[in-house]
Amino acid sequence: MKSKNKQALSSFERAQKRVKDIKGFYGHLAAYVIVILIVLSTRGRFMSIDNTIFQSSEYLNWIDWNIFGTPIIWGIFLVMHGIRVFGKNPFLGKNWEERQIQKYMKKNA
Repeated sequence: MKSKNKQALSSFERAQKRVKDIKGFYGHLAAYVIVILIVLSTRGRFMSIDNTIFQSSEYLNWIDWNIFGTPIIWGIFLVMHGIRVFGKNPFLGKNWEERQIQKYMKKNA
């Protein structure tokens, strides 16, 4: 009897960890969207500054690299985070297959 309680507790802890991981991913995604929108919206402000230092092609290339490089590099890490949290195929993975099998078994019974 004690082993069943311990087993239920460990499955609860696993479920709790899974929910925490998913919540962490969505927090990461929200931060990504907010920061990238801010970064992309500030691009025009750097381009409209009327100063010879800010109008040099080297400076503008540096700004462009940072503005467009940040979403790309951060996006790669975001995708890796999503793969770690949801698995290789989050929509049609093993859990989805099991749910569909159970659904059709109940439907045909």
